[in-house]
Amino acid sequence: MFTRRGLFTRLFWITLGLVASTLSMPRKWMASSWAQTKQILPKGFSKERLIDMNPAEIDSRDLEIDALDQFETMGPTDMVVDLATYRLKITGETKRSLFLTYEEILKLPSVTVDVLLICPGFFANHGRWTGVYLKTLLDEAEIKKEAQFVDVKGGDGKVLRISLESIRRKKIFLAHHVNGQSLPQKHGFPLRLVYEDVYGADWVKFVDEIVVAPWPSTGS
Repeated sequence: MFTRRGLFTRLFWITLGLVASTLSMPRKWMASSWAQTKQILPKGFSKERLIDMNPAEIDSRDLEIDALDQFETMGPTDMVVDLATYRLKITGETKRSLFLTYEEILKLPSVTVDVLLICPGFFANHGRWTGVYLKTLLDEAEIKKEAQFVDVKGGDGKVLRISLESIRRKKIFLAHHVNGQSLPQKHGFPLRLVYEDVYGADWVKFVDEIVVAPWPSTGS
């Protein structure tokens, strides 16, 4: 049985909850609205126009998959990796470091996703990439609670920093196959970063290490 004081208290908390829900609506609406503003490109869309577009602003689901022999490339193409000695290292803020052979990587749960790679002003490749989500690898390494980002390193010296928030929200993985074939050497064999919504310059090739780290301190 409610007392008058108890009833007023209950009504107060219900009202407060409704106000909080209302205030949060614009943020949720804006996020949903932004997701819906991506331009869905039709089948046969002009490659000449595509190379000048921002991958974060377009939806390529209806585009044809380009034949692998039509793929163009950027950056180093002649790096040779010896699979007998190759290891993908996952170190840093983890409970256990990993040193995975190529065969061990192939046995991990894989994903196949159509992702568009754009080198602005030069070319666009729409490929069907197969590989291992970064999240899967990080789960295997059991990252520590203070971890905030990862550095993806290529054997050619290139490094890309990615926040864990982006890894949770986006399609970001290490590809070992493209269009059903092993990743060609010139495209970064044995592993290449595939990162939706960013330009191809950030798709690190010849990946051999992932370093998990916290945010730098204010003084660093």
